[in-house]
Amino acid sequence: MTEFKNTAHELRLFRMRLLAASVLVLVCFSLLLARFLWLQVVRHDAYAAQAEENRISVVPIVPNRGLILDRNGVVLARNYSAYTLEITPSKIKTNIDDLIDELGTIVEIQPRDRRRFRRLQEESKNFESVPIRTRLTDEEVAKFTAQRYRFPGVEVQARLFRQYPYGKTAAHVIGYIGRISQRDAERIADSDDEANYNGTDYIGKEGLEKSYESQLHGTTGYEEVEISASGRAVRSLSRTPATPGKNLILSIDIELQKVVEEAFGDQKGALVAINPATGDILAYVSQPSYDPNLFVEGIDQQSWDELNKSPDRPLLNRPLSGVYSPGSTYKPFMALAALELGRRRPQDAIRDPGYFILGNHRFRDDKEGGHGVVDMYRSVVISCDTYYYMLANDMGVNAIHDFMKPFGFGQITGIDLEHEKRGILPSTEWKRNAFRKPEQKRWIAGDTVSLGIGQGYNSFTPLQMAQATAILANNGVVMKPHLVKIIEDGVTHERTETVPKESYRIPLKQENIDFIKRAMVGVVKEGTGAAAFRGAPYDSGGKTGTAQVVNIAKNQKYDSKKLSRIYHDNGLYIGFAPADAPRIAIAAVVENGGWGAGVAAPLVRKAMDYFMLGKRPNEPIKSVAPEAVSPDTPVEGPVSEDSGGSNTPTVQPDVQE
Repeated sequence: MTEFKNTAHELRLFRMRLLAASVLVLVCFSLLLARFLWLQVVRHDAYAAQAEENRISVVPIVPNRGLILDRNGVVLARNYSAYTLEITPSKIKTNIDDLIDELGTIVEIQPRDRRRFRRLQEESKNFESVPIRTRLTDEEVAKFTAQRYRFPGVEVQARLFRQYPYGKTAAHVIGYIGRISQRDAERIADSDDEANYNGTDYIGKEGLEKSYESQLHGTTGYEEVEISASGRAVRSLSRTPATPGKNLILSIDIELQKVVEEAFGDQKGALVAINPATGDILAYVSQPSYDPNLFVEGIDQQSWDELNKSPDRPLLNRPLSGVYSPGSTYKPFMALAALELGRRRPQDAIRDPGYFILGNHRFRDDKEGGHGVVDMYRSVVISCDTYYYMLANDMGVNAIHDFMKPFGFGQITGIDLEHEKRGILPSTEWKRNAFRKPEQKRWIAGDTVSLGIGQGYNSFTPLQMAQATAILANNGVVMKPHLVKIIEDGVTHERTETVPKESYRIPLKQENIDFIKRAMVGVVKEGTGAAAFRGAPYDSGGKTGTAQVVNIAKNQKYDSKKLSRIYHDNGLYIGFAPADAPRIAIAAVVENGGWGAGVAAPLVRKAMDYFMLGKRPNEPIKSVAPEAVSPDTPVEGPVSEDSGGSNTPTVQPDVQE
């Protein structure tokens, strides 16, 4: 049977299929064209920028941190380069602990490294690299590099590290740096300097490292690097070098600092030495101290517990934050106040019976039976308490406050360290604001009497005592105390002084200042400081002091043998040398050291011997029994006796500042 084809139908069907295919092709090409126009025209600028960013990586260049040097150019804080083994947690696909175990077969990883890694990992962001080992040896770097392919997300980085070559010496001055914590990062983000910390891992945490962070850090540089699709650097396109941080040249003489720290031995306390004419702090000692190198990479828990829980409180910056009663070192300033305010003349004398009575209160002197006839000169030389009980009572607390304030007692000195304590320079207004209960707000006459011998509510820092001594030695001219003498530009080496001129002058009569200085020279030649300075080939002035840390009940005698060491008196000494043109003024506090004449004065003698003569001490100071020296405060304490047996406060009260 013959089959006839419908040619017309097939042709029509073919044409329909061809048309459909053409439409499909046209639609596809239209879509491609539209996409092409979207990418190449509409979104050209955005995708071009994105492609350029993918091709070019901007890498921050971390600046070299500025150096810290002493006044003679000795480096106290420096940088050095070393390799670190770092893990980026976001790139790790396996368990990190297992990874660290494997790494431990190649390089040594100790338990403290693991503990530090975990702590830093908690503080850092997930995409940041965290060091598991620092200061790798060349052999360790070679071993890891040979097997690097096994550890994606683990890299060896070359980094700059901070080192403090003198360890504990001047640690409370220099401070230390540490890795940027979350709190640091938040503070930086809120500042105008956020971009300058790109790529920076460390920041100043304490001391001058913190207070001069902006000068020490420098300016971050940048490098534009072309990278391949695989992320490999191909070539450098441009480079803006980093500007190194500025160098700090301190006023500290590190050798004098070492001499004093060694002289302290196992005693606790503080010493500040100042050049009166410039405000340069020559020595700034807080004992005991700590090693700042422990903190750079994060201190381990055991070392932290040893420092933080130690009863000796090595982390306490005593010259800045320790507050002490000045004891009899306050008496020269009381005598000067009496002269300036017209309350006493040098020749005015009292007859000391060994006590001062105010109402029903008896304030005892150190010498039973008294010192006999005492004028102002002798009151300073032999440290007569009765003289100053009477003087304080006559002057009143507010007059004492107003005279002492310009000398810096109870005031912020403005030294270039953070966390300075104000201390307490009492007044009637201060007491009204300090206490809550109405009966405590009232100032009573007995409060004033104890102020005369530097006890009662008086509470000052060793820095304030040194500053006051420097002002007296400098005839009332006030220079701001400072630790950084010069800031040096790291590139141009241009130098800028931090304290170029005096702050202000206290209007004092020169004859009054000269009289007080002569009396303080008398302390060294014939008074309570004579034993410590016997044979010194230079003239100096000074004043010993002893301050109670606990009250002594009435009818009891102070007996150090019956008290725990922590309840022994604090020994103090202030002094200046040479006597005719002072170049150094010192205040020293030896905590629980006993008599100032027996422990603090010998300490200052060692410091002055080195400063004046270049002589180094043979051995540290030792506590001297009270019987071996002339006391300078009451043996039984400035106890007020009445029918109720109440005691005048001799330590800083628990008040609201």
